[in-house]
Amino acid sequence: MTKRWFSTLLGLCGLSVLTLAVLPACAQSAPTQRKPPMYSYIANWQIPRAHWSEMPQTAAADKSIMDKAVADGTIVGYGDDETLVHSADGETHDDWWSSMSMAGLLKVLGQLYASGNTSSPALDAATKHWDLIYESHYYNWHPGSYKSAYTYVASYELKPDAPDNAVDTISQNIVVPVLEKMLGDGTLIEYEIDELSVHTQAPGSFSIVYLTPNPDGIDKIEAAIRDAVNGQPLIVPAFGSMTRASGHRDELLLSEGTYK
Repeated sequence: MTKRWFSTLLGLCGLSVLTLAVLPACAQSAPTQRKPPMYSYIANWQIPRAHWSEMPQTAAADKSIMDKAVADGTIVGYGDDETLVHSADGETHDDWWSSMSMAGLLKVLGQLYASGNTSSPALDAATKHWDLIYESHYYNWHPGSYKSAYTYVASYELKPDAPDNAVDTISQNIVVPVLEKMLGDGTLIEYEIDELSVHTQAPGSFSIVYLTPNPDGIDKIEAAIRDAVNGQPLIVPAFGSMTRASGHRDELLLSEGTYK
C-alpha cells in the first residue's frame, strides 16, 4: 500500500486498542468470523532480467500437476506472479498454491520435485530463492481462471505489546467487510489475510492480499476505503498503536492463476 492507503486503512472503523471496542460506524453488522485455515506455499525467485521471458514456460510446465490437484481437491488454487515494482533484494517472480491442509501443500510439492519441474534454465539462473508457508483464516474468491490480473500485498508488523487477537480484530472489523463488498461487486477476484505458518521469518507480521482483474480495481479499493473512513479520524492513531510504521511494506504483482 502507498502511504495514503496506509492512512485510509487505519481508519476503516472504530478500533480501540485499549478496549478493542468498535465505534458505532462499524457496529451495524456482526464481525466476520474466522474460517478454517487455508495454507499457501509461495516459492520466491530472483531471476536475472535476461531470463524473464522464460518464466511463462517454466510456470506452464507445472500446469498439468496443478490442474489435477485442483480437480481432485488437493489444492483450492494456484498461480504465478511477476513483480511490477522491484526492490533491490526482493523477488522478481513467484509461484504459489493453496490448500485447506498442510498435507495438500506438501503432496503437491512432492509431485513437483518428482516431476523434475523444480529445475529449468531460468530457475537455475536465479540469484536468490526462498519459500514461505502462510496460514489464513480470512479469505474468499470467485472460482475460475484469470490472466494479466493485479495482486496487491500490504504487509504490516505488529508491535510487541499488540493484543494477541490484534489480527482477528483488524480483519473482522476493519478489512474484511470492505473486501467482501468489493468481491461481491466484481472489483476483486480474491482476497486473504495471511500470517506465517512456518516461521522462516520472525513472527508478528501479517499481510493483506487482494487480487483485482484490472488496474481500475486498485483505485476502486482505495475509493471504498476513503468512503468507509470518512468522518472517522480517531482511528488512525488506534491502528498505528498496534503496528510499527517502519515494518510496513507493499508489493504490486502481475498475476495469473486458477481458483476452484
